Formats: sequence, C-alpha cells, structure tokens
Amino acid sequence: MAEQRHQRGTAPPEGQTGQKGYAHASVMVSEVLEYLAPKQGGRYMDGTLGLGGHAEAVLQAAGGCSLLGIDRDAMALETARQRLAPWGERVTFRQGSYSRFEEFMDELGWDALDGALLDLGVSSIQLDDAERGFSFLHDGPLDMRMGLSEGDAPAYRLVNKLSHGELKAIIHQLGEEPMGGRIARAIIEARAKEPIENTARLADIVEQAYPAKWRATARRHPATRTFQALRMAVNRELEELACFLEHIVGRLAPGGRVVVISFHSLEDRAVKHAFRDEAKGCNCPRSVPRCRCGRVPRLKILTKKPLTPSDEEVAANSRARSAKLRAAERLAGTA
Repeated sequence: MAEQRHQRGTAPPEGQTGQKGYAHASVMVSEVLEYLAPKQGGRYMDGTLGLGGHAEAVLQAAGGCSLLGIDRDAMALETARQRLAPWGERVTFRQGSYSRFEEFMDELGWDALDGALLDLGVSSIQLDDAERGFSFLHDGPLDMRMGLSEGDAPAYRLVNKLSHGELKAIIHQLGEEPMGGRIARAIIEARAKEPIENTARLADIVEQAYPAKWRATARRHPATRTFQALRMAVNRELEELACFLEHIVGRLAPGGRVVVISFHSLEDRAVKHAFRDEAKGCNCPRSVPRCRCGRVPRLKILTKKPLTPSDEEVAANSRARSAKLRAAERLAGTA
C-alpha cells in the first residue's frame, strides 16, 4: 500500500464552507453524511478529529447536535478547535486515543451516541512535518508517534532494540512486505555499526535491502511498507481499532450509526468481521444444532461491500484513492 498522503479531517470539498487555510479535502464527506445521517439534537463522536473537516460537515448538517472530537495530536486538535469555534459549546474536545471514547463520554454524562465516525488515515499535519518522523520523503528524527504525550515508544527505539524476528514480523505482517526478513536483517546489520535515528538513513537501508531488479521496477519507494508497518506498531493502531470495535456497539443508541473509513487491508478486514459478527448474533459452532450462546444481532450492516471514493474525488484528491468506508446501524430492542 502506498504511503498514505491522505489528510484526515481537513477542509470540505468545493461547495461546502470551510475556513481559510484548509487546503485539502476531507475524504468521502458526502458518503459520511449519507451513512451517519446526523439529526437535529443528536450526539456524535469523531474519534479521529484531525483538522475538523468531517466534524464541520456533521455540525452543518444537523442543527442543535452535539459533537465529541477526539485526537491524539495536540497540534491538530488546536487547529480543529479554531475551525469549529463557531459552534461553541456544542463541540467538546479531548486529546487521547479514540479507544478511550467511553471514558470521555462518561465525563460528559453521555450514555449513548447517535453516531460515531473514524477516519483511520494519517494526517498531513503529521506526514509533512519532518520532525514527526512519519515520512521517508522528509529527513527527520525517527519518531512516528501520533500523540507525543501518550507514552508510546518512538520508532527509533523499535528499530534499534527489537530482534530480527520481531522486526520481520512487524514489517511482514503490518506492512504486508514480502521482503520483511531481508529488510529486518539489513536493519540489524546497519545498527550494529551505528544506531539508526533518522528517517533518511532508515529509508536508504530499506531501499538497499531490496533486490536490484525490484528497485528498478518498483512503482513506489521500497521503504513505503516498512514505514507504514513501524507507524502502525508504534501507535498500536490495530489494537486501538480492535478495542473501539469491541465497545462501540454497546454505546450506540437504537438507530445510532457507526462509520469507519480505513486505508489498510488489515483495518478494513477488522471492521468487516466485527460488523458481520454483530449482525449475525449467534456464534455457536456449526456442529451445534441449536443456539446455546443466546447472542442476538445488534447491528444491521448498511454497506454490504465497502464504499470507495468516486473517480471524480480521486481525480481531485489522490489521497483518497485507497479509502474504504463501511457503516452499520444499531438495532432497536437489543441489549
């Protein structure tokens, strides 16, 4: 998967109002509004607030609704705070991982949500800042932490401390990189000479680990998948998503909806399976003739297949290319 240059939570596309200075379009805004279906006076959560583009669209679409905006990144949160200032006390901001959404809801005294949104792309405010260490396109310290105050181990610590087997597993599994073992070995050899502490050096090590024929025919930089894998490991992205999916259904009001935009096959697969399990209910083995678990369906899947951006949106915003949207609705009368 190509390095995500998608900007999360940025200004709405043309035809929607946005404050001056937000140069990029939020992904699939019209689809988010269609499936989130914000209503007057509802309570909504944007768990990956970014610069506030999706949140702004929700607030515009539903008069009197309230919104909880969560983001790990203090800089993005401050920008969103300025952008969403016209809605005053209708918007509450919290810095932290979206997996903590129940804690933040409890602080507000919210029992249930009418809608929850996640946009799992990486923000350009992070990618384009060399000091954050997310991108091999800009040399900087090998960091990759989305929330600098949350105690996550920076990428340089993983690169310089993990064993060959641990590095191989991260790069191969999270990056879906077939050269994972070869790249891990190159990292081990390079760090024995000198610690790897910046993005340019790591990118060069990974590039040189690729076979010459692969480098000559590659459509993207050889370091793309390795950087992606390390970022996901540093920020525990799959674990955060799994925690959210485990708890969100229980905090949706009857008829409440959850919308997730993913950019990685592992993320999309996790969302698909979680929605499918909640829509199926019973999880007894097929060999059992009659249900014994007593589980009933709690979700209705609204997107049988993931939605993808229109050709027009991709032409206008290439960062949207790999986005996939899935949505589901909480069924009434279920615990």
